[in-house]
Amino acid sequence: MGLADRRYDSRGPGSGGRGSWRGGSGGWGGGTDGGMGGGLLSYQMTPWVKRLLLINFAAFVAVNMMGLAPWPWVRDTFGFSVATFLRHPWSPLTYMFVHGSFLHIFFNMLILFFFGPPLERAWGSREFLKFYLICGIGAALTSLLLVQIVGMPTVVGASGALYGVMLAFALKWPNAPVLIWFVLPVKVKYLVGFMVFMDFWATLNAGRGAGGGVATWAHLGGAATALIYLKYGNRIERRLRRMRPGRARLGVEQGGRRRGRRRTEGDPSRPVDGDTLDEVDRILDKIKDGGIESLKPEEKSFLDEMSRRYRGGE
Repeated sequence: MGLADRRYDSRGPGSGGRGSWRGGSGGWGGGTDGGMGGGLLSYQMTPWVKRLLLINFAAFVAVNMMGLAPWPWVRDTFGFSVATFLRHPWSPLTYMFVHGSFLHIFFNMLILFFFGPPLERAWGSREFLKFYLICGIGAALTSLLLVQIVGMPTVVGASGALYGVMLAFALKWPNAPVLIWFVLPVKVKYLVGFMVFMDFWATLNAGRGAGGGVATWAHLGGAATALIYLKYGNRIERRLRRMRPGRARLGVEQGGRRRGRRRTEGDPSRPVDGDTLDEVDRILDKIKDGGIESLKPEEKSFLDEMSRRYRGGE
């Protein structure tokens, strides 16, 4: 199942009510509808959130505190700019791990710490990491579309990827409470909506190359990339697979509706193809990350079908 198929309406069947999480492997609250249920610090750190935190802080310490490389060189070599994109094709990825000040990395990693683990628990580690990187790359490449507005500044930091994470969280649990300055409770859908609106306004009024040192267009690019990925990811994946049928999975996971599954249903005599084996591996990875309860009914049915085929072959 792809991200585009996941239900983001917290009022739907099996949801935890207004903004709460129920069951599953960790999550938001788990008490009554709309309850805090232990708050943001009630869940444990997840694998890729932990690794991303360590990578970002390690890079910051190495450059900004230990001085292993001069900051101007790091910024120009690993930061992203339209002007140097062709000479530094790695920059749409590496700019996410470069931060210029302690406050910059602190607030970015604080967002990752709070909003990342629930999504990684809900989606699985592989899907979360893919989503994070795609949002960050999309945020950088947005500047190609807005170059007439924002000019060609050099942007660094994980803000674009994290705007995608916040948007996905707000879509999945819109009524989850967030404490502003750890005091004022606000529903996350209002907080993220306000932040996106302010960045949109700032981008329109920035002027060429301006923006107060903050690449607000990257924030918007990360949010827009997340929205497109969540809504149209499966459709894009199907088109990619039609163009390159032998290519490994590149986009959003297709889950129980992948073509490999349809080719094997109802015919235990036919050999299992590569797509089907990929699907089995994906589901097993999902069980490893989130437990058997994280599977959807169609994924459990698919595993049952593969088990019957295996027993029949014996």
